[in-house]
Amino acid sequence: MKYALCYNPNVTASLEVKDKLNSFLGKREIEFEVLSIENLKSGYDFVFVVGGDGTILKSARFYARYKTPVFGINLGRLGFLSQADSNELEYALDKIFNGEYKIENRLMLQAQGYTALNDFVVKGEDTSRLSTFIVKINDKIVCEYLADGIIISTPTGSTAYSMAAGGPILAPNIEDIVITPICPHTFSARPLVVGADNTVSVLAGANSSYCVSADGQFVFSFENSFTVAKSQNYAQLALLKENDFYTVLRSKLNWGISPAKL
Repeated sequence: MKYALCYNPNVTASLEVKDKLNSFLGKREIEFEVLSIENLKSGYDFVFVVGGDGTILKSARFYARYKTPVFGINLGRLGFLSQADSNELEYALDKIFNGEYKIENRLMLQAQGYTALNDFVVKGEDTSRLSTFIVKINDKIVCEYLADGIIISTPTGSTAYSMAAGGPILAPNIEDIVITPICPHTFSARPLVVGADNTVSVLAGANSSYCVSADGQFVFSFENSFTVAKSQNYAQLALLKENDFYTVLRSKLNWGISPAKL
């Protein structure tokens, strides 16, 4: 197998972990190539990614088109998409090279030439005011929000911004899209979950300008409408078999744990 090691050269901690991983792989006589997050390329069977969720998101989107699994190594922050912390490198490597891992296909979304593994977030360009967001599903108007924004997320992204805005948590193997309003100015506005085969559009209200962010990494604008659909590519995340979704929820987000036990 051909391996690659991807890292962010602008993050000091990333350099340190990259060097440790480099040493561990060298001891095992595993051939690999070191790549900067800014200069990714194809041709590998498995990619180790050193960094936070942002670095993993970018790598996973890139390698999705090549059906290449990525394995995230966290730098000590929340790292919800990562599978191992820097102090667990040797343990994680043993698991990987012993075949004790699984690969999960994760739904992604696409819109206007951009792809998102977590979410698309639509907001008014005038951040000091509420904006009107008209949401259509399959060209039929479903609701109209007066809010700070709209989050359109995947099941993977349901534990990110959408969750912080009050959206539901979806298991990653579900083929659904979550629509979550941000601070809606009404009691009746609630998050909505629809099947991934639907298209979700946000229409511009009168006298308003809007901007969109994809995974918080790309920002662009639209004039009349913005439509999100299921991507034909799936991100492939390599996960240790012991790290099931619900265990990660409890260990990293303290989900379902009594406050007295925190």
